[in-house]
Amino acid sequence: MIRNNQFREDLFYRLNVFPVEIPPLRERREDIPLLVHYFVSRLSRRMQKRIKSIPKPAMDALSNATWPGNVRELENFVERAVILTQGDELNVPLAELKKSSVRNAAPVSTFQQAERQAILEALKAASGKISGAGAAAERLGLKRTTLQNKMRRLNITKADY
Repeated sequence: MIRNNQFREDLFYRLNVFPVEIPPLRERREDIPLLVHYFVSRLSRRMQKRIKSIPKPAMDALSNATWPGNVRELENFVERAVILTQGDELNVPLAELKKSSVRNAAPVSTFQQAERQAILEALKAASGKISGAGAAAERLGLKRTTLQNKMRRLNITKADY
């Protein structure tokens, strides 16, 4: 983003004092029960509810969900469950959780894979033409040199398109 003048370099160095990398929630499923208990405790206290237990099938379903929105999505879902709960056992809307996992079941790809795919599609649509009217660079809204640099970085050769 700095190279594309979309982010100020001086701000990056101010923020990059001590980088902390946290894997996504789907890669640390053992944290989900701890987070669920924490959120239920905090939210039930705030909403003046006395939720004492979380059913095992509900906790299993929460632990096995993909949570593409990570912790924030989990927290919002638990908050909805706390709001819906009437007794002392957390009422988790499992049907809603299943709909969410079906909707998010598409394979996750990296940005580089998506970028590579977009470039390949543009090259195929332009019959391999990189620059000029109707060419891949124009279709992607890139300069010819930028497209060529991306192709080099992503190892895209003529054989690919």
